[in-house]
Amino acid sequence: MRVLSETPRSAELIVVGGGIVGAGTAFWCSRAGIPTLLLEARPALGQFTTAVAAGGYRLQLEHEDELQLVSRSVDLFHRFAEETGQSRYDPDLRQQGYLWLTTDPARVEAQRALVDAQRSWGVAGVEHLSGDVARERFPWLSGDVVGARFRAGDGLLDPRSLTMGLAEGSDAGVLTSWPVDRILVRDGRVEGVAGPRGSVAADAVVVACGPLSAPLLRTAGVELPVRALRRQRLAVWGAPEIPADAPMTIDEDTTAHWRPTRFGAFGLFPDPAEAAGEPHDQVAADPAFALRLLDPASDVALARVAPFWHEVWERNTAQWAVQAGEYTMTPDQRPLIGPGPVEGLWINTGYSGHGVMASPAGSELLAGLLSGAASPAENPFHLDRTFVASTQAF
Repeated sequence: MRVLSETPRSAELIVVGGGIVGAGTAFWCSRAGIPTLLLEARPALGQFTTAVAAGGYRLQLEHEDELQLVSRSVDLFHRFAEETGQSRYDPDLRQQGYLWLTTDPARVEAQRALVDAQRSWGVAGVEHLSGDVARERFPWLSGDVVGARFRAGDGLLDPRSLTMGLAEGSDAGVLTSWPVDRILVRDGRVEGVAGPRGSVAADAVVVACGPLSAPLLRTAGVELPVRALRRQRLAVWGAPEIPADAPMTIDEDTTAHWRPTRFGAFGLFPDPAEAAGEPHDQVAADPAFALRLLDPASDVALARVAPFWHEVWERNTAQWAVQAGEYTMTPDQRPLIGPGPVEGLWINTGYSGHGVMASPAGSELLAGLLSGAASPAENPFHLDRTFVASTQAF
């Protein structure tokens, strides 16, 4: 990337948003030979929703149509230095698996059916385990666990390093602290963008700023079928009980989950009581969220399926903090990728919580559509599709 000190008067292509989606878009568009300018409102890239992502990737998906997208992203993760042509940033890939657990005998058959479906889609290495077999592999599991599904090839990564590596590997010009508050349109065609620091003319604009995409697009007269949904992340450190080699571990009965980090763990819970709505430039975190996950008396406690969390709670010396971001939700929980209704306007957003694992490939698809290397017929994520509501938790 080329960090710019001055704002250019014009650009062939402007990408708005410097998180994982914007960085991926800038990477693939510049690789396609399109001179690209990346504009980020904050002082550094990857500081909004990307900074509080869970940082997991998986082929254990609930819907087949996302599989090709995520599979391509996973290929990129495993060949990151080679594909990006840079070695400054390493996404810290760790194949520790994804482990989905249930204590409800009635849910075991549904787990088995999903594993069978994933195998029929070509997903290799996915297993359905009894509670006893799961405990043989992961001795820290509760005796109440009666079923599990697991894939060792799924894993963990660092979203911010991934973002920075994509930006570093691009030839895009980058301006930070450059908020965009208007898309300039004349006679039905994009002319550029404008904000407090001035304006930049452009032949094309890609809006890739997550939950803030919808209000920005309204300035061009475009309404997106997206809503912002707060998601919180608990960071815990100073807890030696946490197994560092554990997989992403999901209590399928409650959807509470956790993953180890280099310093401790992240705990997450997609609370169904959270209401989707308009996005926020600053997302407020609720400290009580930590107690819902850490207190074993809670109905969504992490200790329900992993009893060592009881010890973390009882010792009561671990440090913790709660952070918050927002998912950009579409009705079918699939991304919006492709041209908008205004000539020269392109959209890459709506990943509905799957941005880290799906947007690198989604951005490659967008760059192909923009450059003409990909056919619109290859894109199931176009904006004018029929939306069928999805109920997946995350």
